[in-house]
Amino acid sequence: MTADSHRIHTLSARPIGIDTYQEPVIYMRADCPVCRSEGFESYSRICVTGNNTSFVATLNVVHSDLLAEGEAGFSDIAWQMLDASSSCEVTLTHPEPVESFRNVRAKLYGRVLTPMELDAIVRDVANRLYSDVQLSAFISGCVGDRMTRAEVVALSHAMVTVGERLNWGHEDVYDKHCVGGLPGNRTTPIVVAICTACGLIMPKTSSRAITSPAGTADTMETLTRVDLSLADMRRVV
Repeated sequence: MTADSHRIHTLSARPIGIDTYQEPVIYMRADCPVCRSEGFESYSRICVTGNNTSFVATLNVVHSDLLAEGEAGFSDIAWQMLDASSSCEVTLTHPEPVESFRNVRAKLYGRVLTPMELDAIVRDVANRLYSDVQLSAFISGCVGDRMTRAEVVALSHAMVTVGERLNWGHEDVYDKHCVGGLPGNRTTPIVVAICTACGLIMPKTSSRAITSPAGTADTMETLTRVDLSLADMRRVV
């Protein structure tokens, strides 16, 4: 690689304080040499390499003076993934094709997926290699009655395997599952509090709002923190 090509593909990364939740987003100027040379445009997927780490982010193009020439802005989650304490150089390239997406295409055409194929999909999703469009395609291939019972079992197993697991050291561990989607339904915090006060082990997890005005996690967040690390979860339970 020549010095000139290195300069074109390398920018100075800095956080710009934009919360994009779990979607890593990188911001680049419209006149950025990287955009021009690589054909990047808004919503392009870009492989970001720097600070001894590498991940895929979604590009947003900036048409203002938010960024100086030679700078790339990082959303909160993207900066967290870069794990940098101060501005640093990053190299920006096209990501490799997501091989497991061929399994998603097969599912869209009605093929039954094997446990190994579902493992590959879930692993790449967990590694944030899928774009929102690709995730939507996977969901479309699985909705309704398009999955066999064996696929449901294999998908559940893949989701468990790719995550971190906690062993509570008790034979009996309980759960209170909310029916969801009912405005004003706030039984979960009450039921869980009563059950755990009586000595049951109930490591309850809840989601943000999807169909109702506020999910259980949103309600609990008015009272206390809900974004807990695994160590915090164990301490609370």
